[in-house]
Formats: sequence, structure tokens, C-alpha cells
Amino acid sequence: MVTSPEVDTINVLRDHAAAAGHLARICFKTGPPTHTGVELEWTVHDAADPARAVDAARLRAALGHHSPATLDPASPALRLGHGGTVTVEPGGQVEISTPPQPSLTTLIAATGTEIAQLTGLLRAAGLVLGHSGIDPHRVPRAVLDTPRYRAMRTMFDRRGPAGRTMMYSTAGLQICLDAGQPDQVPARWAMLHAVGPPLLAAFATAHRHAGRSTGWASARMAAWCDIDPARTAPVWTPQTADRDPVAAWTAYALAAPLLCLRAADGDWTAPAGVTFADWLDGALPRPPTTDDLEYHLSTLFPPVRPRGYLEVRYLDTQPGDGWRIPLAVLAALLSGADITAEARAAATGVAHRWSAAARAGLADPALAAAAARLLDLALTALPRLGLPAALHDEIDRGVRRRRAAAGRGDR
Repeated sequence: MVTSPEVDTINVLRDHAAAAGHLARICFKTGPPTHTGVELEWTVHDAADPARAVDAARLRAALGHHSPATLDPASPALRLGHGGTVTVEPGGQVEISTPPQPSLTTLIAATGTEIAQLTGLLRAAGLVLGHSGIDPHRVPRAVLDTPRYRAMRTMFDRRGPAGRTMMYSTAGLQICLDAGQPDQVPARWAMLHAVGPPLLAAFATAHRHAGRSTGWASARMAAWCDIDPARTAPVWTPQTADRDPVAAWTAYALAAPLLCLRAADGDWTAPAGVTFADWLDGALPRPPTTDDLEYHLSTLFPPVRPRGYLEVRYLDTQPGDGWRIPLAVLAALLSGADITAEARAAATGVAHRWSAAARAGLADPALAAAAARLLDLALTALPRLGLPAALHDEIDRGVRRRRAAAGRGDR
């Protein structure tokens, strides 16, 4: 393998301590918890025949000047009207990432406008956005081919087909929340993990894939869990609940195998089994840099990922405007130390049950009961978010619908 000839020697990482220090600086940025962001991802379908393949050329024509460089290297990659960026995933899924906002009301309004703009671009090309967390119509199929995606496919293929399913067929909702003040970080970190399984169950939308029922409430999450536990398992668990978040993330990141190794010749295939810690210890011809470490972090996909802020990754794409409901639920559960503590306590008994949540969803009685308690807490805290009356009432109704489903144990 030919590595990049240009190495930033100023930022070479000489040992584990240097890597740990860099991770501490960039992954948990503390301060008043005021901002919230959202990243929305969808499968894309032909409006007349949703099972028809959509190729890169058609997506490029639809997105025009908003196409990312991975889709069109000559594109200016213009931002959407409120500053959101458009990206395209390896299976042709389209994602928009909005700038974080200090007000949930502003975030919801800006994101809704950008969704409408994206929807209009696609509609003009005869395309529509999907409504679930996994493609219900088509088998996994590559649309984009880049050195990163080829290296990912090579790595994931060693374990089975789940990697291709994840890369080419899944779509998720990511919610980005401030880590908080230093004394708040452990509680916010722990709560966001603990409530993951019951909220995954409550908002699962990915039960049908490639024309058939999968037997899973969230086949999207099932695919993620089956890829590589070293990069997709949760960092926080009930068994390690007292561990410092920075220390836990540092250990996780350094122990994860390299997914790809950027190289000048375009072959980014990483040597099998080499972790970032191994690289620090001299396993490769040159030492890693801070840029290499940051790129490695982008190949780790736990349910909650620290990126300066806390990125919640365990939710399926929601139909229509449904993304606003889990967004408001999580914001409400973080609206005060009292609610955050109650939410963690409500989820304690099921905080480890990721696989059960993905498989059974709300058909699992314990997960349904925990989801109901969390949604009740969110309803209690919803007024703290300061939403306009009409939006508050709409969100309130949406949460109550999910609460009723949890009470019934819906799948």
C-alpha cells in the first residue's frame, strides 16, 4: 500500500498520551448547552416506480449546484437557503445537515424550509424522498464509488452482507446536542445512551426491506449492529456507567481497527486488524497525525458519538414531518438536570437492550413500558422548550400518539 507522500510533521502523534490529549480537546467541547442541530437522511426513489434504481447521473442532475463533490467533482456544492449542506451516501441516500441553532423553534423552521427546497429539486426530476429507515423496495446497490467507500466495503465484506445493507439501503435521523458544562457532561452522556433502546423502539420505521418484511422493527439498526462491534457498539453501557466519558471514548477510538487508510494511489484498503493504537505503536511505515486521528473518528459509528457536541445516531428516518417529534423529545429530556436524571432512571432496566429494541420494537413489554415513561417525562418538560403555541400543540399531539402506541405495545 502506498501512503500519502505528504505528512504534516508538526502534528505527528508520537504516543498514546498525545492522541488522548487531542481527543479530549476536540470531542467534548463544553459550555452552556444552548445549541441543537439535526441531520436528516432519506432513501431516494423514482416518483412513479419506487422500486426503480436511481443512478448517480440522475441525482446529479436533480441536485444541480447543490451536489456534493463526491457526486460531482466540479460542483460548487452550494448550501441550501438556511446554510444546510447536502451530501449523498454510497447507496444514493440524500442527507441534509443544518447549522446548529440556539432555539428549537428556529431549527425546526429552518430545517423545514430546507427540506421543502430539497423536495422541490427532486420533484422536478421525478424523484421523491423515502419515508423509512431502510429501503423498502430495492436490494442494496452501490451508486457512488469513492476510495473511502471501496475500503469500507472491503472491510465490511469480511464479516458478511450487513455492511452493504447499511451502506446502500439505510437512512437515519441524527440529532446533535451540546455536551454541556463540564459538570453536566457525564449525566447528559449517560442519559442519551440509556434512553437509546426505548426510543429506538418507539421510533422504529425500518421493518420492510427489498420488498419483504424483515422480522425486525428496525432492520436499519440491525444492520449497523452486525457490521463491526468495535466501531458500532455503544461507548457507554450500564456496566461501565461510572467511567469518565473522555476516557471511555479515547479507549474506544484507539482500540478500533482502521477502516480505511488514505493513500495517493487511490487504494485506501486498510490492513486487516490494525487498530489506531497499533499505528501509534509503529505498525505502519509512518506515524499517524492529528488529521489521521480525526479521519479515523469519522469511521466510528456508535449510537452516540462525541464530535465536540453529542451526536445521537440511533433513530430511524421518520415519515414526513415526524422527525420533529424525537427531536423535541430528546431536547425536552435534556431541558434540566432533574428531567435528565429521571429519564436515565426510567431507562435503566433496558439501557443495554439494543438488539431487542431493533428486533421487537414496542412489542417488547419492558421496552414499551420504558418508552411510555420517557414520553410522559418529555410531555411534562415540553413547555420548557419555549415553542410557539401552534408548534407546541402539534409536537404535543405527536408525542401523545407515540405514547399511546407504547401503551399498546405497538410494533
